[in-house]
Amino acid sequence: MTRSGEGPRVGILGGTLDPVHCGHVRAAVAVRDALGLSSVLLLPSHVPPHRPHAPEASPFHRFAMAALAVNGIARLQANDDELRNAGPTYTADTLDRLRSRGLSPSQIFFITGADAFAEIATWHRYPEVLDLATFVVISRPGHDLGRLRERLPSLASRMKNADDAAGSEGPSIVLLDVSTPDVSSTGIRERLRRGESIGGLVPPLVETHIYQHRLYSSLSRRPHTESRQRAIFRLKAEATRRKTMTADRLHGED
Repeated sequence: MTRSGEGPRVGILGGTLDPVHCGHVRAAVAVRDALGLSSVLLLPSHVPPHRPHAPEASPFHRFAMAALAVNGIARLQANDDELRNAGPTYTADTLDRLRSRGLSPSQIFFITGADAFAEIATWHRYPEVLDLATFVVISRPGHDLGRLRERLPSLASRMKNADDAAGSEGPSIVLLDVSTPDVSSTGIRERLRRGESIGGLVPPLVETHIYQHRLYSSLSRRPHTESRQRAIFRLKAEATRRKTMTADRLHGED
């Protein structure tokens, strides 16, 4: 539940979301529930500074997919703040914008995976960025949260579990063990290029959007779509034939 007397508690889950997948949604819901957040915003980034290549899908499609992914899920929302700002997307700048709208660092919860947080020293405006929000670091398949203290000893004293973080003063680093599917946007794009199914890897509405707009491959289509279409044609033809036979019998022609 949302904790009273503290004002809104807003989670931020960013990234290229190219495409957004079930792991993103599962993580957002888990953090929302574990920390009693008022809302969690999914923010597709414009130009991620740590990626060598630009996102494959356009900003329009990535935001559309984020909106479809959270459709009907309580307290999850898609947000286009980062897409409306030209140039590289830096976490510190995003957090500054939220603070300029009246949110304090203790009300902002930036969600990131253990794999990404392990490289925090390379982030823009480090270590200042850690004072701009509470960082919620979630487990990822193949990345043990327990090893973060060893890998980042200078930050170990700031790392807490969800229960201990409740009484912390000021921003902290919350380690949250979350069971998320072993899925990645890169893997989804590769499956689409090979013509393989992505069912269960992305929310159903996102899957429909990808196939409808042929994203990530000029030949992208649902597997077995053509055979399904032939089956539908046969069913329609059979229904028409039966209607004709019924009409003939009614007119005494049978």
